[in-house]
Parts: sequence; C-alpha cells; structure tokens
Amino acid sequence: MRLGPHGARAPARTPQRTSCRCGGLVMVERILVVGPKDCLAMVDDLAPKGFEIVKALHNSPEQKAALPGAHYFVGFIQQYVTPQLYKEAPHLRLVQMLSAGYDRADLEAAGKSGVPLCANGGANSVAVSEHAILLMLSVSRRLITQHSNVVAGRWHGNAPPTVHEVRNKVLGIVGLGTIGKKVAKLAQAFGMIVHYYDIKRLKEEEEDALGVRFRLLPEILRHSDVLSLHVPLNDSTRHMIGKEELAVMKKSAIIVNTSRGPVIDEKAMTAALSSGNLFGAGLDVFDEEPTPPDNPLLKLDNVILTAHLAGPTFESNITRLRNGFDNVQRVARGEPALWVVPELAG
Repeated sequence: MRLGPHGARAPARTPQRTSCRCGGLVMVERILVVGPKDCLAMVDDLAPKGFEIVKALHNSPEQKAALPGAHYFVGFIQQYVTPQLYKEAPHLRLVQMLSAGYDRADLEAAGKSGVPLCANGGANSVAVSEHAILLMLSVSRRLITQHSNVVAGRWHGNAPPTVHEVRNKVLGIVGLGTIGKKVAKLAQAFGMIVHYYDIKRLKEEEEDALGVRFRLLPEILRHSDVLSLHVPLNDSTRHMIGKEELAVMKKSAIIVNTSRGPVIDEKAMTAALSSGNLFGAGLDVFDEEPTPPDNPLLKLDNVILTAHLAGPTFESNITRLRNGFDNVQRVARGEPALWVVPELAG
C-alpha cells in the first residue's frame, strides 16, 4: 500500500484479479473515500474486501488522480456533485454521501447521470438529537453565563441569571424525520410535552406510539416553549422562520437549530434576541459558515453557538462509513441502493 501526503493512500495502478468463474481478467472496482483525517483513519477497519480502496483528503492530488477510475465515491462529498463530476468519473455506480444534508449537491446533474445519490441512512441522528437537547438545556440554564461568572471569580455575578427547567414545557419540533423522532424521545425523558409539524403527518397510532401530537405550524410557533428545527434546506424551507413567524412566538421561547442556517432569517432572529422578544437560541448552523467575526450573534449573551459539529461524533463517523460501505456492497451485488435522496428516488 502506497501512502500519499498526510497519510492519504495514493492511487495505485488498478489491480487485476483472475476470475475462476470465467477464466478471464476482471477489473477490481475502486472505492474512493474523501474526507477529513479522522474519518479516513477509520476506513481500513471497515472497508469491504474485494475492492481497491483509495483514501484522499479534500481536493488533494490523490482525490483528483483517483476520481477518473472510481466506481464508488464515498465521503463528505455533496459539494462535488456537479455536472463536472460525472464527466471526470465516467465509471461511477454510486455517489454515497456521509452527510445527511445535500443542499450543496446539484440534484439536476445527479438525476441526469442515472447514478444513485445517497444520504447516510440516519447515521448522525443520535449525535444531532443529543446535541439539540444539549442546546435546549444549555440555553435554559444560561450555561455560558454561569461558566463565565465562575471562571472570572464573580461566582453568582452581580445577580444570578434567571434560568428555567424544561419539565412540562412544550417542545415544538418542525420536521419529524429520523432526527426529529429521536429528539422527541429524549425530550420526553425530561418530561417535556412534544408537538410536531411535518408535511408527512404520522398516523394516529404512530403518534400514540411516539407520544407526540400534530399541530399546524402557526400553532407550533404560538405555543412552543422550545422550537427545534429538523428540516432539510430547500426552496420550501428557506427562511421558513422569518420576522412574522418570530413575532408570534412567546418572549420566553427558545429556538434550537441543528438543521441548516438559512432555514431561519438570521437577521430577524438576531433582532428578536437582542430586543428581548426571545429568551434565547442554541445554534449549530448559520447563514454563512464559518460565520464571520462581525456577526452580531457573537456578541449576544443569550445564545449558545457551536460550529456545525452536532453530527460528526466519533461514533457517528463509524456508523456513516458502515452504512456507506454497506450501500457500496449492495450496488456491487446488483441490488438497489438504499437512502437515495427523496428528490431522485423512483
């Protein structure tokens, strides 16, 4: 095995193997895995046998050299899904994203190619749901303010901040997919009352089993003590929470966003937070990422901010690769790919 810079495997000459079944030579199919170092370090323990495995860092020479001969493109790769990808990699049989979101992928190009474009099968759902609960609790208890007071030697400060419990509070979940359902279960462990809005409404028996109740979006906005967003970013969800929607929310309400930044009108939310029309917000995503240093959100003391890191835990990265390699093997066996993005699913 030859390694390129930073420990990424350099693309080698495509090996051949003898097929006992036909007596001829067949090309070994190549899996190109692209991602950060911590993800690539897990590949060798999970990669299936019988394939050529090429590991490469983002936009590295190894990635560019290996792409033309790749049959399976795996990784945090939605940004590469463009018409150019399919020109440069004519042998592709599967584009397997390790991310849940795909708002940066060119779906038109993917559809025209006929190559399945697949998400991660909910691999990060545990991580993101836990992070959403973390943000709810941290904002409710003014965790950063309390921490800052202690380390600065102020102990309680001039006056202890007003903090809240989440028990018996109404959690409004917008988007009850895999992540939203897990958030609902975790919130119920804290005694929260869970309402949800989704364009795909559950059957009554499904609501009973999960312990949730459907509400229209205006009802969710008016009555929620905590609003948690779990929707994909598309034309229908961009700025779905804007100035008008924020205006009808309780002044004591908390917003949690672990989906995509532009789902909320960030300027309108910042204004509401600054004027006391919202209690606080816990945000893992922003309009622009990385968020610029002059973003007014960074100066507020009623927000908890994380750097779009809700999903990539050590455990979720293993699950992402496990799901991805399972899908590769399915396609290699001639079976339909799992987790094709909904817009392209047949």
